[in-house]
Amino acid sequence: MRITDIQRCEVRPGRLVEWTLSPATVAAATAVPEDTRPPAYIQESHIRTAKCVREDGLFVPTWLGTAFDIPGAVDLDVLQEALRAWTVRHETLRSGFRWAGDAGDELRRFTLDAADVSLHREDPGDFPDADRLVRHLQGRFDSVADALRWPNLIYTAVVRPDGVSVYMAFDHSNVDAYSLHRIPAEVTELYTAGLTGATPDSGGPVASYVDFCQIERADADGIDARHAVVDRWREFIRRCDGTLPGFPVDLGLEPGGPLPRQRMLCEPLADAAEAAAFEAYCRPYGGSQVGLLAATGLIVHELGGAPVYRTVVPFHTRVKSRWSDSVGWYVGGAPIEVPVGRATEFRDTLRAVRDELRAARPLSRMPLARVLSLLGADFRPTSPDLYSIVSYCDARTIPGAEHWAEQRAHGLIRVSYGDQVCVWVNRLHEGLWLAGRYPDTDVAAKNLRLYVERLRDRIASVAHGSLTAAVS
Repeated sequence: MRITDIQRCEVRPGRLVEWTLSPATVAAATAVPEDTRPPAYIQESHIRTAKCVREDGLFVPTWLGTAFDIPGAVDLDVLQEALRAWTVRHETLRSGFRWAGDAGDELRRFTLDAADVSLHREDPGDFPDADRLVRHLQGRFDSVADALRWPNLIYTAVVRPDGVSVYMAFDHSNVDAYSLHRIPAEVTELYTAGLTGATPDSGGPVASYVDFCQIERADADGIDARHAVVDRWREFIRRCDGTLPGFPVDLGLEPGGPLPRQRMLCEPLADAAEAAAFEAYCRPYGGSQVGLLAATGLIVHELGGAPVYRTVVPFHTRVKSRWSDSVGWYVGGAPIEVPVGRATEFRDTLRAVRDELRAARPLSRMPLARVLSLLGADFRPTSPDLYSIVSYCDARTIPGAEHWAEQRAHGLIRVSYGDQVCVWVNRLHEGLWLAGRYPDTDVAAKNLRLYVERLRDRIASVAHGSLTAAVS
């Protein structure tokens, strides 16, 4: 699934239909008692950041979404039931938060029973112009899939005689990229089963992200400021001059200036053969993720001169198989520090990244928000991103991945404001795909373009060298 934004996911004209949680569902939510299972630290941090930024006078949409096609004349009633069945299957989507406590600053969860969840359909009508349709979809997603409201999800379909395009958006607090990648196959299976009367394989119960939140938070609350994980982060932040790392190249930002708008960059990095050869070369050191981070470290040294590449690497926290089918935000971060100033061989940097990742990965299971609270540091959030990332995911084994191209499936990112650089590289059946958002300055655009071009050249050089070696 290619990650992109709503402007680049090939939206085509048609008749628009929208679904949100029904007024009856919203009314039921106001009366449901408190759910004692707490928010995950990452959820709470996200919501509090949105609140701080909003109070500073800036609306920063941060929703995530997915887009995919279903061929043939659509039965909207069957599609609605498929969407409802998929929604109630994942408990986090029928769970939300209220502000409570004496000062009104505590987040308390509520969760609806599956039987209380229904969808309400609206028909905004025909959109013969694709650009106007894109503007409408983005506006609706911004207003509904908002961190500071509930419900914060919306489903839409663009109906045409030859099929339907489905677009779904969620506040980030309930989904991660892996959750989005699974949606096309699950919803399509439920829809097809509804048409034929078959029993869908994906219709059964799944583990609840709300349960995971409770387990993870209990573990996190069991440590104190003397824990080894906290010590590691303390030293890392100290070597980052008391903050969390940004992308170590010039982004053309004014110190203390307003939060800048962002741009989106998305394009292929390598074809299938190059991606396979790059993976084969990097496999003795840990694979393509290690190769991507090693290449990035060397490139940002070339562009910015930093002798050590410091970054926070995102890892999924679905460490037990029970969570593999669950929709939620299962992501943690691990700090790594890689010397790049004197590196002369790509292999040297591969080894250094491998060793850092092995040592640091267990740290990703401890929520960073908990660590920061124990450090006592005043990381008052002024941006939706605490730090810059370069993320890698081999998405080829996700159920339904082999159909993404014919489904025109995309993962959607809302690009709005931010002072960090976030890069995602996905391994697809057709090769490596890069998506990123970065501050909208001429300097940042120039340096991100140089970064992507040099990253593509590095991958191609390694791949073709590896291919040549294999042939010889």
